[in-house]
Amino acid sequence: MFGCSVKWASKTNWLEQAKIKWAQEPVSLNVVDEAGVKELVANKTDKLRVINLWATWCGPCVSEFPDLITINRMYRIRDFEMVTISADNPGSEEKALKFLQKQEASTSNFIFNLEDKYKLIEAVDPKWGGALPYTLVVEPGGKIIYSKQGPFDVMELKTAIVDSPAIGRIYPNK
Repeated sequence: MFGCSVKWASKTNWLEQAKIKWAQEPVSLNVVDEAGVKELVANKTDKLRVINLWATWCGPCVSEFPDLITINRMYRIRDFEMVTISADNPGSEEKALKFLQKQEASTSNFIFNLEDKYKLIEAVDPKWGGALPYTLVVEPGGKIIYSKQGPFDVMELKTAIVDSPAIGRIYPNK
């Protein structure tokens, strides 16, 4: 037998307390241009970065968003960053921000500043067909190790995250 299945009574309120804390975290939305999107994908940080492109009018985007928030909460204490980019039209910042606030998305959130979505596609990944949602996992230095057009499979995305040497399966990985 390996591991411990003991449930500590002192930890039963942890999740309730964490949910209260998460709900209080600030949620913001910043405008990003082509150069900013390219910079996000280039990932010049030391963190593994998940980038999700979505829109408020996209049913699959809205459906999978809670899973993104859960994944962010699982890995954010490590060398990890969740970035969301809204493909809503410029001028829809208020609508996108309200959605993000409802989702408690204290991630790094952006909205693309142009209506020309082909410029967004080129800035993110020329291999992307343009359908939403679109999710990338980008290692430090800009290497894309996972990309998914359409809804992602939660376990597949988590596996891509922990299989990266930037995160690893064991915490701490360094």
